[in-house]
Amino acid sequence: MGKFEIKKDKSGQFRFNLKASNGQVILSSEAYSTKAACNNGIASVRANSQDDGRYDRNTAKDGSPYFNLKASNGQVIGVSERYSSSSSMESGIASVKSNAPDASIEDNS
Repeated sequence: MGKFEIKKDKSGQFRFNLKASNGQVILSSEAYSTKAACNNGIASVRANSQDDGRYDRNTAKDGSPYFNLKASNGQVIGVSERYSSSSSMESGIASVKSNAPDASIEDNS
């Protein structure tokens, strides 16, 4: 089963990563000023992860596919890594869909 890991960055902001059961990061958050806001971001990922329409599939300047997960208001709540192919990106989206709803939360902040 996957897990959300909360951490504090060098500037004192809170961030989370959603990791698959193999430990690979499959989604990373923006910076949040409070832990409560970070937890709300995790709740938003859980709520929006099952809706395929919430995933924006993009291509980086170097040609690598990646995706953003957006909330119902259009705000980006998570960004993926860069992938080597579109099929790998689709596998990443499937991994977020399968891991996010029941992922535990590990607070390392």
